[in-house]
Amino acid sequence: MEIAVIWIPADIEPSEPAVAACLTHLRRHDYRLNGIVRAPWETVEQSMIDGEVDVVVIADRAHLPPDRSPRIEVASGPEPTVDEDRQVSG
Repeated sequence: MEIAVIWIPADIEPSEPAVAACLTHLRRHDYRLNGIVRAPWETVEQSMIDGEVDVVVIADRAHLPPDRSPRIEVASGPEPTVDEDRQVSG
């Protein structure tokens, strides 16, 4: 069974809806809850690096800091809108 933590950024209030969504996700995937973290992302990152945590569960992708590490990108997302399209010089 994989060990998971729920990460809720400190500025998310009320936190109960986010925690409830994450707990539902943990039950669906049969993860073992190691705790709920309301610390900076770097704290969760260090737990992953140290091998203490297998999975970090968040309620909303928007909660993730854009400059986080490890950097994770999804290639199979929806097509970008015109505003999101970026010119690539080459």
